[in-house]
Amino acid sequence: MTGDRRAGTSRQNHILVVEDDATSRVTLAGYFENEGFRVTEAGDGAEMRAAFARGDVDLVMLDIRLPGEDGLTLLKELRQQSDIGVIMVTGKNDDFDRVVALEIGADDYVTKPFNPRELLARTKNLLRRTYAARMADRASRVKNFSGWTLDLDKRGLTSPGGDDVRLTRGEFELLTALVDNSGRVLTRDNLLDHLNHREWDPSDRTVDVLIGRLRRKLEVDPKDPALIITVHGVGYVFTGSPN
Repeated sequence: MTGDRRAGTSRQNHILVVEDDATSRVTLAGYFENEGFRVTEAGDGAEMRAAFARGDVDLVMLDIRLPGEDGLTLLKELRQQSDIGVIMVTGKNDDFDRVVALEIGADDYVTKPFNPRELLARTKNLLRRTYAARMADRASRVKNFSGWTLDLDKRGLTSPGGDDVRLTRGEFELLTALVDNSGRVLTRDNLLDHLNHREWDPSDRTVDVLIGRLRRKLEVDPKDPALIITVHGVGYVFTGSPN
């Protein structure tokens, strides 16, 4: 990944600089803008929240010493809602605060006065790590089995031939439960628990009807299923091996 690009995209990385000293803030913002980053400045917690609420910030540089709400308080608030990368900017005598910041969830810190090139290197490294973590999380939300692809975020199912297969809400919820519990026998009651918005009255036939519809969409021969197997007197088991 280059200095001004997120790996795998052409969008500029967006850095939020939270610093109450206007001179320091403008200098830091200007340096990173010259390096190809998009930068938003905030002088306090209120301005930080307004910028962060827009939803496209990739990394926060947060000064510990802020008027009113200090950086540790704002860091705790950030961590309650996001795993975004955070670099704390601290004074040379803030050893205790640095430890607390790391315990709360800061990813890194720099001490004033800092070398801008060092901060740039730390920023790039943190952006790489957070991007890789997001991609790993994204991968865990896509289930592949027997050539099929179930995308949990897009609520989509793709056949081995690359065709999009439409699923009703109930079918999607039931298939997700089966895939997440591959190899485990699930009773009808177990499966009903996964239907948050049932399309019929909760009866014994609800799951059976959904299973029949899924088999017609998934199985080569719905009358002789290979993926969704009936365990007589108990329920159903999914035999695909998601990865």
